[in-house]
Amino acid sequence: MPVNVNDPEYVKAEKEYHESKDKEDQLLALKKMISHAPKHKGGENLRQQLTQRRKKLEELIEKKKARKKGSKPGLKKEEMQAVIIGKSNSGKSSLLKILTNANPKISSVPFSTESYQVGIMDYENCPTQIIEIPAIEGENFERGIVHTADTIIILLKSLDELEEVKKKIPPHEGKEIIVINKSDLLTPEDKRKIKAQMQSKKYNFEIISSLPYIKENGILELKKKIFDSFEVLRIFTKEPGKEKGVKPMILRPGSTIKEVAEKILKGFSKKVIETKIWGPSSKFSGQIVGLNHKLKDLDTVEFKTK
Repeated sequence: MPVNVNDPEYVKAEKEYHESKDKEDQLLALKKMISHAPKHKGGENLRQQLTQRRKKLEELIEKKKARKKGSKPGLKKEEMQAVIIGKSNSGKSSLLKILTNANPKISSVPFSTESYQVGIMDYENCPTQIIEIPAIEGENFERGIVHTADTIIILLKSLDELEEVKKKIPPHEGKEIIVINKSDLLTPEDKRKIKAQMQSKKYNFEIISSLPYIKENGILELKKKIFDSFEVLRIFTKEPGKEKGVKPMILRPGSTIKEVAEKILKGFSKKVIETKIWGPSSKFSGQIVGLNHKLKDLDTVEFKTK
């Protein structure tokens, strides 16, 4: 005979258990149910059932963690990192593929991305780490990556999804770029209305198609927006008598000559006897400056050592 439990805390926990899609949240709710289950003899069967359910759930969670640990190494955060978030089937994998060197599995099956996928976007010889994470409404959503990312790319199939998705985004310090996908399905009038609405709310946004054969698909414009969101300095270095390097060094605003030297090699600044500089922060080409000279974007630095 089923036990009628009237404890409000039990009833509340039971509701949380049935409504949650996240296994760990379900486990927390289940533990609350056990703690508030009747302690008398009539409630013994109920407690046994709840305990068995808890054990099965704990096993599922442990297996899931083991699969993740075995299949994916720890994610090393690069100097510039952006994360793609969105609902299932919003086109996250397709966007990762067209933006980067990654070749993720693209599927129309909901929740097919079970763990993060990483690619490198090259923009003006500056590598940027782009990460696709599982769907925001699924149990595999990677909240930790969102917390630490420099930029959040919010990918939407339509503008109607925006408020729903934004409510589910965990706290973060990264800048947001709202991306409306599938522009190939929009009429010019649809695009005009979306642009007017986004501009009126002062959102940083782009309308794109992740289909590579679509002309004017907005991908180049999105790459620029992603890069511009980082607010970094691109600093080139050169050896005396030689041309500057092709790939710039990435530093934070306010960085000095000394930080460039130390990034080349720890302790290198102590070997520098003269520094010349070309670019926006110099008064003239080849100006001799000290180690405390503050840099500007696209400066070129030349070191003369002992």
